[in-house]
Amino acid sequence: MSCNWGTELWDQFDNLEKHTSWGIDFLERYTKFVKERADIELSYAKQIRSLSKKYHPKRSREDDSRYSWCLAFAATLRQLNELAVQREELSENLNTQIVSELSRYTQELKTERKTHFQDGRRTQQHIESSWKQLESSKRRFERDCKEAERAQHVSDRIELDTKTDAEKARQTAQQKQQSADESKKEYVTSLNQFNQDQHQHYHTLVPVIYQRIQDMEERRIERIGDAMRCSAEAERKFLPVVGRCLDAMMDAAESIQPRMDTRQVVEVYKSGFDPPGDVEFEDYSSTMRRSISESSYLDNRTEGRRHSRKLWPFIRKNKLLTLLSSPRQPPPPPHLSFTWRHGSVPAPGVQRANHTAAQ
Repeated sequence: MSCNWGTELWDQFDNLEKHTSWGIDFLERYTKFVKERADIELSYAKQIRSLSKKYHPKRSREDDSRYSWCLAFAATLRQLNELAVQREELSENLNTQIVSELSRYTQELKTERKTHFQDGRRTQQHIESSWKQLESSKRRFERDCKEAERAQHVSDRIELDTKTDAEKARQTAQQKQQSADESKKEYVTSLNQFNQDQHQHYHTLVPVIYQRIQDMEERRIERIGDAMRCSAEAERKFLPVVGRCLDAMMDAAESIQPRMDTRQVVEVYKSGFDPPGDVEFEDYSSTMRRSISESSYLDNRTEGRRHSRKLWPFIRKNKLLTLLSSPRQPPPPPHLSFTWRHGSVPAPGVQRANHTAAQ
């Protein structure tokens, strides 16, 4: 269904002026919206880049390249940084392709609108001036007719009295009638001129000017649609890249191998030692006790503590396990010492050897 503002809205000049002004305000508001969205995209990109940099290892450690979960997280951070790059490019495209273009177009639209409505006001002023001229000639014609009629009445009444006054009154009536005739001609001329101006105003000038305003408004609306479409296309352009980044993140997550990582832990921390054997039973109920020198006892206790720390990592300061894990000394032969209630006495042969050494 086609419509023409020049014929449909011929008497709505003020409303059209308000509507087109509101349309330009909407265009500026949409431009501001795209600008703020571009700023949000840029801020988001900076935050994502900062987050990726924050959690990226400051130093390259051997463990970061040994375990699959560390490698997967590093790959995720790289893809996140790539997403930040895409967001930065999106922000730049929104600013250059939409914000800058719409700002320039808005200024051009304001100039064009101003020109059209100036033309409309000039035509409106012209038709109003023609109407005022018509009203003025009409009032003059009306006044002159009334004066001519009044002068004719005076002339008719004076003719009954004296001939001198009657002649003077008749001449005055003729002059008034002549003025009325001239006013009538002027009124007819003004009327014809106004009708001509009015026909040209409403059937030629107004339709042309309003059609230009309508075309301007349709271009503005079409430009907003193009900007919205361009904004969507700018974001859709990066979807394949974003998809590849997300696919890379999925691949990194699927590359994690728990069994291999636990095997790596074994290879890194395996000591090579065998687990300790069973602890032998020691019978303290026997009256016979081992004779262990203090020095050998301390040495064996120190050596046992060193081995116990290696073999028992979860037990601290267990004297019993330290003693049990130390090398056991074989008991002395029965013929070398005897155990008495009050102490240990060396064998007779040992006493003689000590006595000879003393001499």
